[in-house]
Amino acid sequence: MAVVKANAYGHGAVEISRSLIRQGIARLAVVSLDEGIALRQAGITVPIVVLGPLFPNQIDDLFANRLTPVISDVAIIPALAERAATLLAPYSIHLKIETGMGRLGLATDESIDLLVMRKLPSCLHLEGLMTHFADADGESNNQTHHQLTIFTRVLTTLAAHDIKVPLIHAANSGGAVRFPDAQFSLVRPGIMLYGYHTLPKTAAAPDLKPVLTLKTCIAQLRTVPVGGTVSYNATFVAKRTTRVAILPIGYADGYNRHLSNRGEVLVQGRRAKVIGLVCMDMVMVDVTDIPGVAVGDDVILIGSQGEDEITATDLAAWTGTIPYDILCSIGPRVPRLYRNA
Repeated sequence: MAVVKANAYGHGAVEISRSLIRQGIARLAVVSLDEGIALRQAGITVPIVVLGPLFPNQIDDLFANRLTPVISDVAIIPALAERAATLLAPYSIHLKIETGMGRLGLATDESIDLLVMRKLPSCLHLEGLMTHFADADGESNNQTHHQLTIFTRVLTTLAAHDIKVPLIHAANSGGAVRFPDAQFSLVRPGIMLYGYHTLPKTAAAPDLKPVLTLKTCIAQLRTVPVGGTVSYNATFVAKRTTRVAILPIGYADGYNRHLSNRGEVLVQGRRAKVIGLVCMDMVMVDVTDIPGVAVGDDVILIGSQGEDEITATDLAAWTGTIPYDILCSIGPRVPRLYRNA
């Protein structure tokens, strides 16, 4: 089940979903009702699981768009069942068990009581049972093993009462790689679909290739004399005559302001430093040591050029965050262009 929430981690949910379906992916996951509806409106017909919370006022839209909810709170079940009872066949749902994430989910005793005591209305079909790991990419395996133990205990109890659930899933990207026992009948890859991981160095990581290139071009070139400043608040003061390239992209597009005077880009296959504060709509870089630079030249912010590469992991390291944050932050006004493999 491919996770395409958050606009497919910034890559564009509709086109990414279509590409995954062409490659044989038969089920998608989003986090919100609106994300699921957007995929349906784009003509995507495969099952779509909504991982996030469901509210009573969303139930009609959920059914109208044939979306599969993940139930994390028993309080929503009566309203869901009331709507499902009007259908000719039971409506599929997944239940989420809280095993240690401390977020959404039913308590283990609560879930066992609901299922073993046959309290789930017959108009609802339990298609899936899931949990979510809190530390699958951490240095220690202890918490994940603890969560697996709790989740497996629930599964064992259900099996003892002859309760069969078609789809059992726990593993996110890191979990699918590091914990084979957590693969069950379904896995939920997210960040790894896009070529990144956050596994510790002690774990054997798969050979991944980033999907996305983020690029812009040089809009203007100017020369700043010794003592001249660049961008707001004069945080960059030229110590030499400096050739500056202005790039038409900024923090409104997702290029983090914390990259000010810290980030690097690729121009003609060589690294150029970000100088001055990143603006809402523009970034300035020092191209003094790169000869022949011209207006219109491609500039790579994420991706490869020549023999060098800058990744979302690099940007994450420069800003004290994770690749997820970098990719998901790429704004909607940045055009997404897609190439077939």
